[in-house]
Order: sequence, then C-alpha cells, then structure tokens
Amino acid sequence: MSKRCTEYSVDRCLKMAVECPEMDLSAEHRQTVDVRVLLIHGFPLMSYAGVVEPLRAANLIGGETLYRIAHCGVGERMTASSSGNLVPVRPVAEQATEPDYLFVVAGGNPYRVGDPSIFACLRQAARRKVTICGVSGGPVVMARAGIMSGYRMTVHWEHAPALQESMTDIYLERSLFVVDRDRITCAGGIASLDLMHTLIVRHNGNSLANRVSDWFLHTQIREPEGTQRSGLVERYGTTRRPLIAALSQMENHIADPLTLDQIAILSGVGMRHLNRLFRSHLDVSPMEHYRTLRLEHARRLLLGTTLSVTEIALATGFSGSSHFTCAFRTLFGMAPTACRATEGT
Repeated sequence: MSKRCTEYSVDRCLKMAVECPEMDLSAEHRQTVDVRVLLIHGFPLMSYAGVVEPLRAANLIGGETLYRIAHCGVGERMTASSSGNLVPVRPVAEQATEPDYLFVVAGGNPYRVGDPSIFACLRQAARRKVTICGVSGGPVVMARAGIMSGYRMTVHWEHAPALQESMTDIYLERSLFVVDRDRITCAGGIASLDLMHTLIVRHNGNSLANRVSDWFLHTQIREPEGTQRSGLVERYGTTRRPLIAALSQMENHIADPLTLDQIAILSGVGMRHLNRLFRSHLDVSPMEHYRTLRLEHARRLLLGTTLSVTEIALATGFSGSSHFTCAFRTLFGMAPTACRATEGT
C-alpha cells in the first residue's frame, strides 16, 4: 500500500484500506458520535490535529460516518492557530443543539481567555451533561469557567503551576490525560493521539482504534498516567547521580529554597564537588541554576494568575518583592509588572 500511497491522497488511501478484505470492520459494534470542537484563537495546531485527524481516519477506515465533526469559535468566521493556519468556524452562540463531546482546544496563555460566550457555552454544556474535553490549554479554560470543581484533571506542564496556585478546588495530576466521568482533560501535543485512541476504543472497539493508530504510525500507545516531560537524565544529558539528585531537590523545593550545603548533603557530595559538577556539565553554578528555576516558575505564575508580585515572590522563595524584582529583571530584562502587562493576564 505504501507504493500506491505516493500516487494518491491520504483520503484516497484510507478509502482503499476500507476495501481490503483483511480490514473489514463490519463485525465491530459501532456508534455515531457528534463531536464539536471549540477553537480558541491561537490554538496549537498539533493538539488540534491530534483530535480531529484520528476521527476523520476512523470514518474513512470504518467506511461510514462514525464521527460527525463540527467547529465553533468566537468573533470571526475563521479562527487562527498559533502558527497562523485558519480553520472555518461557526459562532459559538449559533449552536442550537448539544453534541456528545465538546472539545476545547486552546494554547498560548489560556489565562487571557475572557470572552463571556466561551464560559457560557461550557457551563451550558456542563448543565446538559455533555462530555467536555479540554486539550493543551483547554483544561485551564474549563477550570476558569467553573466546571472542574471536584473533578480530577490534567493540563500541559507549562500551565500546571499557575493553575495549582489559582484553583484550590481541583484535583490536578501530571498525567497525559485524565478521564473523570463527563470531564476529560489532555495535556495536548501528541498526547492527543493517545487520548483519541482510548475514545475510539470506547466507541468502536480495539480493532478500529488500532488501525487508526497504525495509519498515523502511532504504534506506542501510552497509558493515561504517562509522564508529560522527559526525566532529568534526558533533559540535562547526564547520568551523574549526585548532579541528578541535586537537580531533583531543586525542582522539589521552589517555595522553600535549600542552601548549597543542604543540597550537597542530600546529594551525597561536598559543596566543592557539587560546584565542579554543575560547572562541568551545565556551565553554571548550582545556586545560579537554582535561581533560574525559581524565576521561571515565578514567570509562569505572573502570566497565569492574579497573585500579587509580593505573593509570587514568597511563593518562589524570595524574601520580598524588591529582591525578587531585581533578580527577575536581571534574568528576563524587564520588571515583573512589565512582564505581566505585556504578556500576562
């Protein structure tokens, strides 16, 4: 089939797959599912494609309309992705009927989403028991709409710190995706493919779901509890145990920073040895790296919460706003208030 696929479109090849006897799925128990995708300006194209492309492929491989897909948005009749791609949408206010699934796909800074019609749409869908699925920054929008109280959820790791600080009535996990009753949340990226495999299995069985995943070369299906980020070894390119131990301690003590002596003791080496390890492997001193971690965390809180500069300073282990502001300006080239004004909420 691969040779012929060079001569035909993807859709044509998928239709050819339906005609192959070994791909007959007539024995599968099938459902027709109405899916609506709410695209928020600046949505991540990869996360969006990871949702709709498996459904399109399921229709073509299955030989019938198993999923009816519609798009909605706010404002214009087109919604632009973060890379500028335009997708035709119908205004969210014009949607008269409720779908089986409502996907909310958002990217960029989802804390800046403020259109009342978006929140109203989500609350109405929640009242009518529609299964609502947030992808990438979509779970943040769902939480801000007030429909995630008492639900387990996940979100892209970049948005997690701010969400954890600003929402006290949610149960946040660092998983690839979480299915909790009629709420589904997904960290986005290629985790969307893992989620859609699970949903296609739910609706139409393993056989069709596996054929769809195979079509996209998605042969390693990950469990929902999979990690969102590579481990410290992969991120920092080292297997030196004392260094990995020190980095782990730093990431686990953002609000209550450890001293260099404490980090060295917990890493099983002396301070001079730890300094040499950081210099040789990361080209920075331990405490410089530690400060950068804390300031990057602070920046995420600035952009994703309404916490004051003083509150953020304390939440990231600084003694006060003056010390924090000075360190922040040194690293990012602007004061925290200027960062929030230009990029944040």
